[in-house]
Amino acid sequence: MKRRTKIIVGVTVVLVLAGGATAVKAAGSRNGNDDVKTVAAERGSVVDKALAVGRIEPEVEIGVKSQISGMVQRRYSEEGQFVRAGEPLLEIRPTPTPLELTEARRQVQMRDLEMANLKLELERNEALRAQGLISEQDYLATKQRFEQVELQQQLAAERLSLLAEGRMISGEGRMETVIRSPIDGYILEYAVEVGDPVVPISTYQEGTVLIRMAEMSKLVFRGNVDEIDVGRLREGLPVEIKIGALPDAKVRGSLTMISLKATTEDNATRFPVEISVLPESGIVLRAGYSANADVIIERRDSVLVIPERLVRTENDTSRVTVLLANGEREERIVRLGLSDAISVEVLEGLNAGDLVIEPPPREIK
Repeated sequence: MKRRTKIIVGVTVVLVLAGGATAVKAAGSRNGNDDVKTVAAERGSVVDKALAVGRIEPEVEIGVKSQISGMVQRRYSEEGQFVRAGEPLLEIRPTPTPLELTEARRQVQMRDLEMANLKLELERNEALRAQGLISEQDYLATKQRFEQVELQQQLAAERLSLLAEGRMISGEGRMETVIRSPIDGYILEYAVEVGDPVVPISTYQEGTVLIRMAEMSKLVFRGNVDEIDVGRLREGLPVEIKIGALPDAKVRGSLTMISLKATTEDNATRFPVEISVLPESGIVLRAGYSANADVIIERRDSVLVIPERLVRTENDTSRVTVLLANGEREERIVRLGLSDAISVEVLEGLNAGDLVIEPPPREIK
């Protein structure tokens, strides 16, 4: 009889403890703050910016061409080398056809013969003029013809020298078939190799691009901005450039050009922009680096900031829910300022350190 009584008492104690635990859990659910996620309002920066996608390029890039035809015989410099204006880059060896070379030689022979005949005629007219047997006008006409043929003979000889030897000597000095640098700059790329044929530039043809050169001290970012952002841009805005090949580099610039005409690519309308890249010590930039540029439209520092996802907007009124120190919740109307689509500036309604309750995630039905 005594043993049965002890068993009943033990069961009763277990039931009492279980009931107490249920009561505590219910109280916690009514309070509702155990699993509440909050974000503190704090001082920070909000930056409104537009994204441009493009690459780093030289401000001035030129293609060097030849005025004579032939074949590349020699390269004086290598890619990546800095050269001064006037320094040799390439030597072109003329490759005339047998007919062109024969015609050039015949032209020299014909001019030599014509020169010899006119020289005899001029000497005879000088003697006749001294005797008064020829007018001054006739003498001067003969002398003019002689001077014209002399120039034609010189031109024919220079052309033959250029075709046959690749160089000539004129009244202005020695001229060779050597392509020289037109600017102070770097050789970006050789478009031809030794032995490649060269098509000269002329009125009727563009000619072969032999070398691409650029002055690398002046670089620009050329890219495109989405049409949604272009209306907010203006020249002179500061830019932060992020280069994929240099993730730790901090490169800055200034917006210098916004195109008036859009381009369409992959059904997207974009506007070309150009950004002047400011020089940075210790950073070597190369032509062709892909990069993203953040054009800073507006920036505010040391302002009260919260994540924009915490804000509920209804009928042009913005509200947030604040968790008070006593565990109660309070709904507040806030006046917002600048937003970067992630964080938003709070002008009124919150103080630094206020805990803003994060709304529960939306259920996907």
